[in-house]
Amino acid sequence: MPGKRQARRDKGSVMRSPRLLMLLAMVLGLMLLLAACGEDEVADEPEDPDDDEEVVDDEPEDDPEEPDEEEDAPEDGDEPEDAADLDADVEAAGGLCEGDAADVEAPDGYTVGLVTDIGNVDDGTFNQYAYEGQLAAAECFGIDDENIVVVETQSEADYDRNISSVLAAEPDAVITVGFLLQDATEEYAQENPDVNFIGVDQFSEGEIENFVGLQFREDQGGFLAGAMAALMTESNVVAAVGGPEEVPAIPRFLNGYAQGAAHVDEGVNVLDIYLTSFNDPAEGRSAAEQFLGEGADVLFGAAGVTGSGAIQAAAESDAWVIGVDQDEYYTTFGEGDVTGADRIVTSAVKRVDVGVFEQIRADIEDTFEPGNFTLDAENEGITYAPFHDADVPDDVADQIEEVREGLADGSIDTGVDPATGELLE
Repeated sequence: MPGKRQARRDKGSVMRSPRLLMLLAMVLGLMLLLAACGEDEVADEPEDPDDDEEVVDDEPEDDPEEPDEEEDAPEDGDEPEDAADLDADVEAAGGLCEGDAADVEAPDGYTVGLVTDIGNVDDGTFNQYAYEGQLAAAECFGIDDENIVVVETQSEADYDRNISSVLAAEPDAVITVGFLLQDATEEYAQENPDVNFIGVDQFSEGEIENFVGLQFREDQGGFLAGAMAALMTESNVVAAVGGPEEVPAIPRFLNGYAQGAAHVDEGVNVLDIYLTSFNDPAEGRSAAEQFLGEGADVLFGAAGVTGSGAIQAAAESDAWVIGVDQDEYYTTFGEGDVTGADRIVTSAVKRVDVGVFEQIRADIEDTFEPGNFTLDAENEGITYAPFHDADVPDDVADQIEEVREGLADGSIDTGVDPATGELLE
């Protein structure tokens, strides 16, 4: 019996195998069919123009979001503007287009760029004076407005980019304003040997053939301011608010101021301070208020917009004040319309406009030379502004003019090193 059961089990196994094989074959066939269909779909996808899947070609089409040349331009606020578009109520410096200068004519397309220090071309500082010199050159030499290119700097971080922006206009000459732009100016001058660079308050060793530094005897300007302060004070305490001490012009101004006061009266007490910014009028006001509280009745501001804030605060408190760089009666005190305009007795004037004008002329006449072009009392590059609405006694006017003449003819020495600003022994 056991043999029969075994025979049936074997028989049953043999009988079930064909059905199992058939089932397996059907499953395998179905899998192969599905796989084949899948391959056809993948192969057809790139050829389907209506397919939404991304297709990467060897040479991709232009990306519509890729920035064009206009989008690569400098950010807003740093784009170069020409004189016709610049929103600034500034006039060309007068009295420069005289004599031989009136015969100079710029070639067609001649272009001059200007990069300000922090501030604007109408901020009442040497930025404005440089721009006035640029405009005077344009009027005198026949340079078209669209070829007067200007970039106003809002931050020290923008110096390099702003010079680069001006260079994009392919200028013949570039003016950079301020000691802090010196490194960037020298770098770009060496990279652009066909463009002449004029650096205001910058020092040139003469080794870069297309770079001239405009230097000023700020010690003489400070000396004039100090002499005027000593002549006007009644409290025998005068003060000066300076910008950053590391900028060479500032120690020259402040040490010259102390020396000028002592020249008139060694008994005058001179207070001074170096502040950290040229662009913080509130800081200037605070310093002025401190000095007024210490008895100062005359204040000199030599710190850009910061200094303008200082002399405004002092003038509002009826102290006498002295401006810097250009005639601040017209700028800080709005040509007499701002409170305290009758308290500004003068300004220590640096004729930045003259330096800019003369170097543009030299570039046009092909007489441009590397090194330094120094403006001082002798060549009228350093002087003092008119008294305007201030009640300055005649004897004071006579004495301050005698001081200016002495500086011009060399009979008066400031006692300040004109290079370092340090006091000489």
